[in-house]
Amino acid sequence: MVDMTEFAIIVVCILGCILLVVLTIFVLRLMKTLKKVDYLIDDVSNKSAKLDGVFNIVDRSADALTLMTDRAVAFISNTVLGFFNKKERKEEDENE
Repeated sequence: MVDMTEFAIIVVCILGCILLVVLTIFVLRLMKTLKKVDYLIDDVSNKSAKLDGVFNIVDRSADALTLMTDRAVAFISNTVLGFFNKKERKEEDENE
């Protein structure tokens, strides 16, 4: 008759073998999934590289638009400040 320690060793060995098989299957599926993810990342990188030119054009046009609006705002603010400064100078000259 088999005593309890031998039975426990047999059960642990069987469970260890089952665990090894399950982990092997899991690792193989994980490797297959990682290959698909790698392919997907490469595909996205290639497609984004094709769009870099478009993004550069949008960036340059936004920079140009910002430059024009900055100049327009500076011109308008200088004109308005100049108008008020002339008015204040005239009032000071009249008071003296």
